[in-house]
Amino acid sequence: MRIFGGALITMEGERFERGYVDIENGKIAAFGDERDMGSYSGEVIDANGGVIMPGLIDAHTHIGIGEEGLRWEGMDYNEITDPVTPNMRAIDGFYPFDRAIEAAVKGGVTSCAVSPGSANLIGGEIAAVKLCGGRADDMIIKAPNAMKFALGENPKNCYGQAGNKSPKTRMASAALIREALTKTVAYMEKKQKGEGEFNAKWEALSRVISREIPAQFHAHRSDDILTAIRIAHEFNLKYTIIHCTDGLAIANELAKESIIPIIGPTFGNSGKPETNGKSFKTAGELHKLGMTITITTDHDVTPLQYLNICAALCVKEGLPHDEALRAITINAAKAAGIDDVTGSIKVGKDGDIAVFNGDPLALMTRATAVVIGGRRAV
Repeated sequence: MRIFGGALITMEGERFERGYVDIENGKIAAFGDERDMGSYSGEVIDANGGVIMPGLIDAHTHIGIGEEGLRWEGMDYNEITDPVTPNMRAIDGFYPFDRAIEAAVKGGVTSCAVSPGSANLIGGEIAAVKLCGGRADDMIIKAPNAMKFALGENPKNCYGQAGNKSPKTRMASAALIREALTKTVAYMEKKQKGEGEFNAKWEALSRVISREIPAQFHAHRSDDILTAIRIAHEFNLKYTIIHCTDGLAIANELAKESIIPIIGPTFGNSGKPETNGKSFKTAGELHKLGMTITITTDHDVTPLQYLNICAALCVKEGLPHDEALRAITINAAKAAGIDDVTGSIKVGKDGDIAVFNGDPLALMTRATAVVIGGRRAV
């Protein structure tokens, strides 16, 4: 497949005013200035003067695991029976025929992370998937790519308020997470000695303790963000912060951390007290401090097909345009741990490409072609 006839933005520091991309066997085989491309006999897509770029990526969604148009029947992301469920796997609740997936692809989104919800302190394993296919196993890019943790109001509400069960306070939330991580360390030490019995929870969490996968902490308020950082430092975890709503209040502290905050959802009204301070300025201000940032819709809070609009609203409030594009492509891929596979146009990476008929961040722009793994999806 060859895509040509438009401005090519690689997200690798290169831009060609008239560029092309060749895809062979699902991988990017060549790209560059249109004047340098040779003859080609395969399938071609003409961008007609638009923009050719990597497909969009969201590092935190619940698409497919919280199905659009359904009630409890399709809500499979919160196992609200135990606040510590690291052995849950998002991929086991993922439905490839969620109608929201088709809408997201039409918006130029080619892959995303699918996450358990934030009812539990430790919700389970997150999976990064391609948004094309009929079997979840065949859509996986990396599973698990992270472990979901949550602080703040959601666990307190789901347990302390609803059932008078711990955690009722932020103290208990942190204590229960520490307890689970400490038990995992002990479990791993016994396992190394050939002792102890198998435990599915601690086995799943051992990937986090060993730094095989990062912890992704759902945290809105500044104190919850700092608690996540405190716990991560105590256990030497690779980690990041999802939402980071109150990040501006502790911007200088955040800037000291080597993380890519997954900022959002910011589009729409504030649904609870801890999100009252959300602002499209957050991304730009953290970027000014030298942080690499990415933007999330938290689908289905904001529909995934509006990821580019969320990025555009951050530009309106100070985030540079180029950085906004990076935030929903290569930066998101880095945050999801899949940047070796997708997120930019580079020889050897997967052929995940979106073609837009104008500025990808403009309201009236459409995705005229979307290619996922070298196959045309739109």
